[in-house]
Amino acid sequence: MDTISLCNKIVKKSLLLETVVNNTKSAFNLLRECSQEIIKQMQESSPEIKFVFQNKSELEFEIRFGEDILIFTMHTNTFEFSRQHEVMRLPYVNQDKERSFCGMINIYNFLTDSFDYDRDYDIGYLIGRIFINKENHYFIEGKREIGLLYSNFNTSVINKDSICSIILSSMEYANNFDLLVPPFDEVKTVNVGEMKLNSSAKRFITAKRLGFEFQQDRE
Repeated sequence: MDTISLCNKIVKKSLLLETVVNNTKSAFNLLRECSQEIIKQMQESSPEIKFVFQNKSELEFEIRFGEDILIFTMHTNTFEFSRQHEVMRLPYVNQDKERSFCGMINIYNFLTDSFDYDRDYDIGYLIGRIFINKENHYFIEGKREIGLLYSNFNTSVINKDSICSIILSSMEYANNFDLLVPPFDEVKTVNVGEMKLNSSAKRFITAKRLGFEFQQDRE
């Protein structure tokens, strides 16, 4: 391959990746704006419960509601799926392989107490990943309330309505995802060091499904 041909391929690829990243940034900013609006509406509707939006950085923000926190983060890179992934079998992608390059936004669920009491060993859960391509089409890998079928990739376009639906579905999932008591045998012993750490650094691990395998995590 000559220098000019290689240069043209590099330029073409770079422009594609730049388009995907810009689309993902726009979607992330729309997520941020809609989250602020939703939290404000809920706080005004129910002032007795704390609803909080907090902007952490250009690539991260969080919303707090009840006992839950949702943290939204955007990755700065563009990804392509493996050949075995369901998306790669779609006619929409086979017609144009560039459609398989996507930006990624992650949605994590934590307990508010984990942050309020500095319980650094507590566990959060990735409940959804939003993938956005060069045409602003998207799909979501996630739990049942959040996930969007891959087959809808060709018709699902990011806009304010779809963004609001993602946020509300994520909040609904977190609200329904309850904290269960871990099995007694898994927590019946504790050593002196852990007890000392618990007094100063909240060493005991808390998570919504600690010690459990539940059906949603197998789907």
